[in-house]
Amino acid sequence: MRRSRVTTLAAVALTGALALAGCAKDSGGGSSNPPAGGAGSQTPGSLAAGCKVATPPAASGGGSTSSSSSGAKVDGSALKVGLAFDIGGRGDASFNDAAGAGMDKAKADLGIKDVKELTAAPNESPDAKTSRLRQLADGGYNPVVAIGFAYADSVKAVATQYPNVKFGIVDDDTVTLPNVTPLVFAEEQGSFLVGVAAAYKSKACHIGFVGGVDTPLIQKFEAGFKQGAKAAAPDVKIESEYITPAGDFTGFQDPAKGNTVAAGEIGRGADVVYQAAGASGKGVFQAAKSKNVLAIGVDSDQYNQSTVADVKDVIITSMLKRVDVAVFDYVQAVASNNLSSLPKRFDLKVDGVGYATSGGQIDTIKSVLDAYKGQIVGGQITVSDKPSK
Repeated sequence: MRRSRVTTLAAVALTGALALAGCAKDSGGGSSNPPAGGAGSQTPGSLAAGCKVATPPAASGGGSTSSSSSGAKVDGSALKVGLAFDIGGRGDASFNDAAGAGMDKAKADLGIKDVKELTAAPNESPDAKTSRLRQLADGGYNPVVAIGFAYADSVKAVATQYPNVKFGIVDDDTVTLPNVTPLVFAEEQGSFLVGVAAAYKSKACHIGFVGGVDTPLIQKFEAGFKQGAKAAAPDVKIESEYITPAGDFTGFQDPAKGNTVAAGEIGRGADVVYQAAGASGKGVFQAAKSKNVLAIGVDSDQYNQSTVADVKDVIITSMLKRVDVAVFDYVQAVASNNLSSLPKRFDLKVDGVGYATSGGQIDTIKSVLDAYKGQIVGGQITVSDKPSK
C-alpha cells in the first residue's frame, strides 16, 4: 500500500489588488519557454495566475563557504578506492550518478587510478551488502565508500572486522566506529528552497511531492519542500505520496510507478511536482511532460542529465544534494590524512545542498530563493526534517 498524504490549506478570498510594493509575481507553465533572464520582478501578495505570495525575507547576510578543501594539491595516486553504489548504480540520473561524479573528480584531480565500483540489487538481503563491502576490503581497497543508508548495518559489521580500513557512508550517522566517517546532508534545507520555487511557479497554487520510499531520509525532502512552499505561499495546496512503503526499496527504481503516482497528483490539480525518488524520478518527469506541467529534480542537476534529456524542458530546477562533493572531499581527506577537515553535515552553509538554475526557468526568482537561503544560513529560519501533517 502506498501512503498518501494530501495537505490542503484553506484558500483565502481573492482581492482586486494585483500588486503591492515590490515587483510582479512570475509564474511558469509546462510548455512555456524559459525566461529571457534578468532579475525580473516579484510582487508580494500578487494573485495573477498563481499563489498569493508572501513578502520574501531580507537576506541575513549569512554567506556560504565551500566544503572542498583548498591549498596544496593532494596526491591520491597510492589509494585504491572501493565504491559500493545503492540500487540503480550509475545511470540513475540522480543519487548514484552524483556519487560517481565525485569519484570521477577524485580520479582526475587526485590522480587515483585504482577504483572498483559495485552496485546493489533491489531488495537484496543485508548479507549481500555485507559481502560486497567485504569483497572490497579483502581486495585491498581503502577507503571504501558506501552510498546510501541501507549499508549502515553492513558497514558496522565489516568495519569492525577490518579496523585498518577506512569506510565512508553516505546518508547515515549511526555507525560510531573510529574507522567510519558519516557523510550526511541537510536535505530539508535544499528542499525548502525548491518548495519556494514550486509555489512561485505554480499557476494553480497546487503542487506535489513524490517520494521513492517512505523512510525518515526521504521524509526530510518532503518536510523541507512543504515548509518552503508554505513560507512562500501560505495558501498553496500540496499533494504528497510515496511510491512504496518503508522496506520496499523498489520505489527507487520503478519509473512506471513513479509515472503513475505523479500522474495521480497532476490529475488532482498539481502543476509543479518535486520528486525524490532515485531512478523512479524519470517516470515523474515523463508524467509531467505528458500532462504539460512542471517538475523539479533532485540530487544532481537533472536538467543536464543525458538519461532524461527528452524531458528536460519541464525541469525548472533541481534540489542539489552534493553527494559528489561529499565523496570527493572524503577521498581527498583520506589521501591527505585529515578527516577532521570534513564538515559535520553538508548543509547550505557549506554548499552541501542547494538548487540548480540550468535552463533559466527560475532566473526571475533567484533573488527570492537567495533571500530565503540567507535566512536559513543566518539562523533566522529553521527548517524541520519532519513533514507537517
